[in-house]
Order: sequence, then C-alpha cells, then structure tokens
Amino acid sequence: MPLPIPMIGDWFQAPGGLVFEVIAVDDEDGTIDIQHFDGTVEETDFDAWEEAEYRPTEPPEDYSGSLDIEREDYGMDLDRAAKQDWANPLDYLDSTD
Repeated sequence: MPLPIPMIGDWFQAPGGLVFEVIAVDDEDGTIDIQHFDGTVEETDFDAWEEAEYRPTEPPEDYSGSLDIEREDYGMDLDRAAKQDWANPLDYLDSTD
C-alpha cells in the first residue's frame, strides 16, 4: 500500500530503523525533503516515496541529534536535578524600606 504524501513535521522510520522528519514538500517539483536524526538532509520524489516502506513513528525524545549537540555542550549535568535557589516573592511583601 503506497504511503500518502506526508505533512511537514511528520516523523517516519525507514526499514533499517533510521528515523527521519519531513521538513519540506514541494508540490511543483514533486519532491519531499527529509532530515535524518543525525542532521543529514535528503530529497526524494513522490514516486519513490509511494514505493518506500516507511512507517509513521513518534518523534524521538532526545531531539539533539540533528542539532549536533553533545551532553557536555549544555554546560550542566542534565542527569542531576536542578538546584532551586529561588527566593519566595512573598517574603518581601511586608518589608518596608
């Protein structure tokens, strides 16, 4: 069964397990641009798309693959809970200057 023409932002999985997002659909040229999780961009035509064995899938939880970001680039340890040093604004409600 051929796949319908996708919408921008739809995620699919190729038979080999690679996950990609549809980033552009050009009706005039009959092409679909896709971006793999690692950031690689590819173009395919409508005929090849209809013959492909792609399956719709959910977007990955970790979107950083296409952004080429390593955990160290965040500048903090993401596994450790963030420390809350917030002051309570109500503490200053009754203070007089």
